[in-house]
Amino acid sequence: MTEVAVIGPGALGCLFAARLARSGVPTRLIDYDDDRAKLLRQQGLLVEENEEILEAHPEIGIDFPVPPRLVLVLTKAHATGRIALPPESPVLTLQNGLGNAETLAERCGEGRMLAGATTEAVTWLAPGRIRHAARGTTCFGSWTSCPADDALALLQQAGFDVALTDNPRQVIWEKAVVNAAINPLTALSNLENGALLDKPEIRNLLHLLAEEAAAVALAEGFPIGGSAAERAEKACEASRHNISSMLQDIRKNKQTEIEAISGEILRRAAKARVPAPQTALVYHLVRALESL
Repeated sequence: MTEVAVIGPGALGCLFAARLARSGVPTRLIDYDDDRAKLLRQQGLLVEENEEILEAHPEIGIDFPVPPRLVLVLTKAHATGRIALPPESPVLTLQNGLGNAETLAERCGEGRMLAGATTEAVTWLAPGRIRHAARGTTCFGSWTSCPADDALALLQQAGFDVALTDNPRQVIWEKAVVNAAINPLTALSNLENGALLDKPEIRNLLHLLAEEAAAVALAEGFPIGGSAAERAEKACEASRHNISSMLQDIRKNKQTEIEAISGEILRRAAKARVPAPQTALVYHLVRALESL
């Protein structure tokens, strides 16, 4: 019986599926692409970490033969509304951006929802092959009333640094503030995360983007503790050699998550009447870059 179903065979999905499977948790990776699913069944998942290549062989499938103990959603944000969910199982989203938990809750009910964020830094190399660029932390909690202890135990068994929170919306906003500063700038500059700090003009823009996003978060009732600019800098330094997911998407000519990050911040800024001119600038530039 599948204990955890991971939806999304991208970089984060492969990391979580591989670590869970290697720890002995029966894991099923959901992939809706038949050709890619066939490849993943043959080669397994390959994780480059600490100069080693770790191999894992979770089940690969397109559906849920039986409801698992936990569904872990790690698709791109723009795919959230299209994924299939099994009945009854708790659903945990650790996706980038704002609005994913709300979209999933409309599908499965708020009482089954867990939500949060992860700072695991992962670079996609090829289908089923990733580089774990930097270890991070994962924090999540109940959206309304779903028990979180079982999901916590499963992820801890897989070796993740995990904590529970009573305020998952705050955790999601804190990650979004960092993403809104780092991801568009890496996509536009074609730089690794840490290199943003080495260019004074880009570093200044990083600060402005983080501060704008934090102002919107505050308007919604989620104050970002300390300096948002310092928070973004620390994230860049901690993942210095990581290639952000948005830059990875641009390099692969794929749709980015700019709508769920900067776009959603802009929509919420307009509603709260909070100015966000730099966020608007990078949003439109990334959208233009996507169209090339």
